[in-house]
Amino acid sequence: MFLTVEDFGQVIYGYQVEQITDGDENLTLQALAAGEEETRSYLEANTNRLSALDGRLLYDAVAIFSATGTDRNALILQHCLTIAKWHLVQLCNADIIYEQAKDRYDRATAWLKSLANGDTTMRSLPLITPNPEEETTTRKPFSYGSRKKFRYE
Repeated sequence: MFLTVEDFGQVIYGYQVEQITDGDENLTLQALAAGEEETRSYLEANTNRLSALDGRLLYDAVAIFSATGTDRNALILQHCLTIAKWHLVQLCNADIIYEQAKDRYDRATAWLKSLANGDTTMRSLPLITPNPEEETTTRKPFSYGSRKKFRYE
């Protein structure tokens, strides 16, 4: 798992996690898993959409989220923790400024969308390099031609 329970201390105090979860570590692990999965969804290209093949950078989400310890990208880790915090805060509002958590969640998801759309790039993240031999068998982002003649019959 990309995130650990110890990482959670970077975005939320331990006593707050304890109050929200009533000591149930499964709730903490569920929030961490949800944050990781949501962050991963922004970075993985949807190859079923033609726009995924339009030339923007494709990030290797498997390599990014399989990194451990200090090999993890610090910015991706921080955004992932912020999103995980949001998933935990939804359970309860114990001594947490709800609007501040919501604002940080919104900023993290906006940045991840910008990264996924190609408006922002990170050269420090592993990329998927397209194989030129496979390009002939994959769909192209654009198609051209004309429609068949329509006749009123």
